[in-house]
Amino acid sequence: MNHRGKRLLSIAISLIILGLIYWRIPFTDLLAVLRNSQPGWLVIGLGMVVPITLITALRLRWLMPPHQPLPFWEANRLILAACVLNMVLPSKAGDIAKAYFMRDRGHLSTSLALSLVVFEKACDLLSLLLWCLFGLWLYPQKDAFFWLMTIAILTGLAGGILLLGSTRFANLFFALGQQLAPKKFKVKFKQLQVAWGEMHAYFWRDRRQLLRVTGISVFIWLLHLLQIWLFILALNAWVPFLTSLALSPLAILAGLLPLTFAGVGTRDAALVFLYAPYFDAATAAALGLLCTSRYFLPAIGGLPFLEGYLRAAKWNPKREP
Repeated sequence: MNHRGKRLLSIAISLIILGLIYWRIPFTDLLAVLRNSQPGWLVIGLGMVVPITLITALRLRWLMPPHQPLPFWEANRLILAACVLNMVLPSKAGDIAKAYFMRDRGHLSTSLALSLVVFEKACDLLSLLLWCLFGLWLYPQKDAFFWLMTIAILTGLAGGILLLGSTRFANLFFALGQQLAPKKFKVKFKQLQVAWGEMHAYFWRDRRQLLRVTGISVFIWLLHLLQIWLFILALNAWVPFLTSLALSPLAILAGLLPLTFAGVGTRDAALVFLYAPYFDAATAAALGLLCTSRYFLPAIGGLPFLEGYLRAAKWNPKREP
């Protein structure tokens, strides 16, 4: 199946899941929840997109080599342009495209740009898993499902830390991936292994920079999860913040599965299921719409910058192969 076919399939799956959700929820109930929302909390929650984007841009600047600084507003433009592509490409591939944009702007070599983005996304995922594990550990209503999630998250976090911290474990992982992956993905695994090795060599030589980037990544994801909690307050619902730290990351992880369009559908269904003990399905569905806005707003902000990056990627004769 080609890329267009996969994209149409993901949109169809999203629409089917949303149809099943809204079939159970009267549309009038959803409108009532949105109509009665608290505008102050809503504005604050939506406005969190701005500081999150700015701090993420600051992290991208910190990732750059000292001799190749990235201007702050250029970092913002790169992030916003990547957000546009993340809406239409599977598995957050817009972030990988960001590496090529950085290369074509003359900031970095291809391999180093890719290794920086790989490290950035690894920090994001591990920070999300860390907050999820923290919330699950303190979650009061532990049943078999949540113990299973806790074990799965702990395993994923431990594996990710080993990938970042041990070159031997990373090489073993990528070698195994090349053996088990379908033929068309073997080359991608090899490229990722090379980028991962360069990332190891680059970041572990400066422990202070590594600690600084890791710390700001954990803080960025705290802001993401705080934003979702503010949406809950805006919808006149209540969940303890520590409880939300356990539930909202699980919904975000469900949205990262490469099944639907920008996570729409899987993320919404996860919110309805996970928050069922705290508020009704109509409120959870409204929360799903607000969570989707977290991705659409930066994408809209990135539209004016995307064409320039795509033009540079297409026409720059100095690109590396």
